[in-house]
Amino acid sequence: MNPSPSILLVDDDVFGAELTMAALNELRLGIPVQLAADGEEALDLLFKRRPPESAELGSPYLVLLDLKMPKVDGHEVLRQIRASQALRSLRVVILTSSDQKGDQDLSRELGTDAYLLKPPSIFDLIGEFRKISDLLRPPGPLPSGSQN
Repeated sequence: MNPSPSILLVDDDVFGAELTMAALNELRLGIPVQLAADGEEALDLLFKRRPPESAELGSPYLVLLDLKMPKVDGHEVLRQIRASQALRSLRVVILTSSDQKGDQDLSRELGTDAYLLKPPSIFDLIGEFRKISDLLRPPGPLPSGSQN
């Protein structure tokens, strides 16, 4: 059995990560989500310095990335993704509470595919995800059990 494509969620806020995972579940994408609690853990997973949580999880095709994290911040994670020949085509969506223009500008300069502000409710987050639904879907055919 081939490993399933996955989404990598990088967020040090447990409540925020749970909200994001619940919103993704509501969209019924049928895609497993790996969680990294900080930028260092995300880079270890992406550069295969640490194995995924399960052998059934394939490489992520999408990273949902918080900016303000301990150890390695989101901008540095994005910088390393875009500098890597193997990872530079990976989709990266910034999902953060920072509405600072400087953070938005730097994220765009570094090559983010989208910049989303963390909304206050799951319903608002689902609405934001629907706006970028093409980025959330894996490349190629949809996995069995997922819906449009």
